[in-house]
Amino acid sequence: MSKTSPAPRISHYAGVLWGLLGILAFSFTLPFTRVAVETISPFFMTTGRATLAAIFALIAFVIVRPKWPNRRQVIRLTVVALGVVVGFPLFTSLALQSVPSAHGTVVIALLPAVTALFVVIRTGERPSVLFWVASIAGAAAVVVFLALGSGFSGVSLPDIYLVLAVVLAAIGYTEGGLLSRELGSWQTICWALIISLPLMAPLTAVNAWLVPLSQEPVAWLCFLYTAVFSMFLGFFAWYRGLAIGPMTSVSQVQLSQPVFTLLWSALILGEVLTPDILIGGAVIIALAFIAVRARVKTFEPSSVSK
Repeated sequence: MSKTSPAPRISHYAGVLWGLLGILAFSFTLPFTRVAVETISPFFMTTGRATLAAIFALIAFVIVRPKWPNRRQVIRLTVVALGVVVGFPLFTSLALQSVPSAHGTVVIALLPAVTALFVVIRTGERPSVLFWVASIAGAAAVVVFLALGSGFSGVSLPDIYLVLAVVLAAIGYTEGGLLSRELGSWQTICWALIISLPLMAPLTAVNAWLVPLSQEPVAWLCFLYTAVFSMFLGFFAWYRGLAIGPMTSVSQVQLSQPVFTLLWSALILGEVLTPDILIGGAVIIALAFIAVRARVKTFEPSSVSK
């Protein structure tokens, strides 16, 4: 008898490794955005990197001609674009004008649990009570962290931006992960970028005209990274990992992103990781881990269906 067990194991590790590669690319996004928005308008940051990434997507499609999405898939791709091409970049850029990268990372740490929540809603899963308890506790932990950071004077506008960024990214991750199984991993983000190009390209020109462009080479290098890796190649790897699956296992890799980002914030930006940031981040990551693990256990029977 031939042994067939290694193949699924290799496939499983391949999905996780692709997912980890994508998350590693994403982990530099907040620190580099923080540097860029010091001299680059957050609006240009959003539209410009989306436009540049869309140009790369068009080049990729000229080389490899993919199957066109149907009407329903175009609508879903628009949702992906609103989440990860427009929403998350815009609101993180606005927030990071006023708050440190490490502060933003603690709020973004809730993203895995919120993504799991939207997957539950989107797929009609019925997760355990533990999932709901951990998800609600994670949201409460974020509120407490923001309240402590503001001295209980009320949630600041940058914090609202960060929460909106989390919600929109979770929606984009969820729909993009599902679409990657139908259209292909890299094709999904490319289509989302191309769909957004007719809006983003004119807005980029307007933003460049309204606000003088930065003269700082470091800012432009950070901008270039967010366009090439955060907006383009990172999604190649992330959606590739989700498509290989199992999606429930690969999604847990996202829990490592805030850890990486806090490390880069300290090493690259020299930000001080205060006790409230370390404790808040640890609590939120732990609750997100519990929520994702609880959802995985309830979803495993259907995750093996074809």
